[in-house]
Amino acid sequence: MVKIWAKVARVVRAPARATRRLTHAQGAGRTGLGRLIELTAAHSAGDALVTVALAGALLFGLPVGQARGQVAAYLLITMLPFAVVAPFVGPVLDRLRSGRRYIMAGTLLARGLLCWGMAGAVHTSDAVTLFPSALAVLVLSKAYNVSRAAIMPSVLPADIPLVTANARVALFALVSAGVGAGVAAGVSTVAGADWVLRGAVPLFLLSGMFAVRLPRHVDAPDLEQTEPRPRWRTVLNLGPVVGEAMGANAAIRVQSGFLVFFLLFLVQDGHLRGVDPKVALALLATAAGAGGLAGAAAGSRSRSRSPHLTVMATLALATVATVAAAFFFTLWTAAAVALVGAFAQGLGKLAFDAIVQREIGEEVRSSAFGVAETLLQIAWVLGGLLGLVMSLFVAGPAGFGVMSAALALSFGRLVMLRRRRLTARAATAG
Repeated sequence: MVKIWAKVARVVRAPARATRRLTHAQGAGRTGLGRLIELTAAHSAGDALVTVALAGALLFGLPVGQARGQVAAYLLITMLPFAVVAPFVGPVLDRLRSGRRYIMAGTLLARGLLCWGMAGAVHTSDAVTLFPSALAVLVLSKAYNVSRAAIMPSVLPADIPLVTANARVALFALVSAGVGAGVAAGVSTVAGADWVLRGAVPLFLLSGMFAVRLPRHVDAPDLEQTEPRPRWRTVLNLGPVVGEAMGANAAIRVQSGFLVFFLLFLVQDGHLRGVDPKVALALLATAAGAGGLAGAAAGSRSRSRSPHLTVMATLALATVATVAAAFFFTLWTAAAVALVGAFAQGLGKLAFDAIVQREIGEEVRSSAFGVAETLLQIAWVLGGLLGLVMSLFVAGPAGFGVMSAALALSFGRLVMLRRRRLTARAATAG
């Protein structure tokens, strides 16, 4: 028995060492970026377990009409309280900068406990417990993401740009989320969604203990306030550059939510004739996953010092792909849009994070990210609701046509705003 465990340890140790070399490359081990990458990978794997478990409990195995009702209820119940609660997360984190490690640990530990409660709720079909717990898990996940994004400049090695560092974190997070989703799907099939949630409990608890071991310099000292600071902060007073990048990312998120639910119910309703629904869903999911990985990989190799142009380019790419699919709608073009949309969402968010990290001071950076995460989550939910409703009335080409028009209008508006801003800057400089 001892020899077996020794062999298992040797098998696990080799890929673990290889992963550690990658996460700690280019000075990331000295600054703490390597540990943050590993912690975020574990966080993403846990979120993937929760997502797959809730999808199994709320969607699959139900009649299509009933599934629509469950999904709509989940989206609305999580969106409305989230819009009220999430904006408070950023200001709280700004005031507790000296304890960021412990805040991140607390979000992970709390999610572990909530997963245990959700497992019982799924097993007994207790929606009264399940939906509030799912909302709490969502808010805590966003709180972790806000804290992680806010501390990124403090762990940044000197020779790695912000976009590249953000992309490295995202790349490992996506890979671990994919592995977690695969494991969760297998466990859910064999043992049920409740056991997937129980499996997430030790992962979150161990990650919470690991978060405390982040380097101490991520805990920035609390600054004395020499003058009163506005209590409420919105994108409108965070500057035009951040506002434009926020608008582009919000449009891409609307498209992402739309694609998920529009294509899901389009397939389940049998509108793609001659295609097995399971094969179609697998193809769409694979395309979206590949697009997300490609976006993170592109960001990790990028040396661009103009993340704002990157954001605009991702929105333009998503718009062109959606327009093309509206004219030539098939399963393969839908998969291509899913791939391009995921690529645009991943790379655009990396560039947006770099813009906020560069443009916004540390004293309000968490507030800025809190506002951004709230608006992006709401944009995704609204896109999901739009896709869910439109799947009842229109076929694929018409649905993609509506989304194409929305993206084109959003892109045109942002181009006009950017041109006006650059013209005003040139006039001022002249």
